[in-house]
Amino acid sequence: MGKFSLRDLETGRKIVWCPGCGNFPILAALKRALIELNLRREDVVLITGIGCHGRMSEYVNVNTFHTIHGRVLPLATGIKLANPNLVVIGHSGDGDAYAIGLGHLPHAARRNIDVKLIVHNNMVFGLTTGQVTPTTPKGVKTRSTPYGNPENPLNPLIIALASGATFVARGFSGDVMHLKELIKEAIKHRGFAMLDILQPCVTFYNTYQYFRERIYKLEETNHNPKDYWEAMKRAMEWGNKIPIGIFYRVEKPVFYEEFKHAMNPPPALRKLSKVDLTKLYTMFM
Repeated sequence: MGKFSLRDLETGRKIVWCPGCGNFPILAALKRALIELNLRREDVVLITGIGCHGRMSEYVNVNTFHTIHGRVLPLATGIKLANPNLVVIGHSGDGDAYAIGLGHLPHAARRNIDVKLIVHNNMVFGLTTGQVTPTTPKGVKTRSTPYGNPENPLNPLIIALASGATFVARGFSGDVMHLKELIKEAIKHRGFAMLDILQPCVTFYNTYQYFRERIYKLEETNHNPKDYWEAMKRAMEWGNKIPIGIFYRVEKPVFYEEFKHAMNPPPALRKLSKVDLTKLYTMFM
């Protein structure tokens, strides 16, 4: 048994996502993962960005921070460096992570910062009623592309792999138990972990049936997650067959170890001492 139950993780806030939203199973998978990993609530920090996913910070009774658009990773980095003992989990949407926040992803990956980035990728801006995002497939009609999206979508897994991420995975919100296990593995991984979740938006881009007909699990094949080039090859698969699971996982030194000389001990772990604020007070008198 974990140190807390599902009831302990409830905040009492009313969940306001659309009925059938892919965020519901992600929330359920996250809660079960935290319990099964036997973590303490006070050791977990959940960070959310702007988007429908952002409500996650209101629905999980752990330390939480709801940040501005695209800034989940910088905040997660600062928290982890200030207190390496914390389990820092960032939640972001595809518009939040891969549009305005995309500049932070390569640097978090190459530094191997020991934080976890879970991306709710519904391939549309759901919160602002259905505009195109960087992962919207070409040709899809949205509120901002009524004649069809003219752009090719980016591949977040390729970007993460090319940037040096040590854990890259993809999940599907239509399979809660499988998703729970992926979240657990991402949290247990020592280093930067990115989990991209195919999360249908039932209101503006309902892809449940599309993905159910195409996804397959990498662990049911002979895929070797230690093989970088095999991971790249699998990450490029998209169409009649779409893989989910752990694409790549290796162990490398984490950023904190390389940065110890600058913050030893980290700010949150330093002993508190009495500070004389008399001179500061007199400046405002």
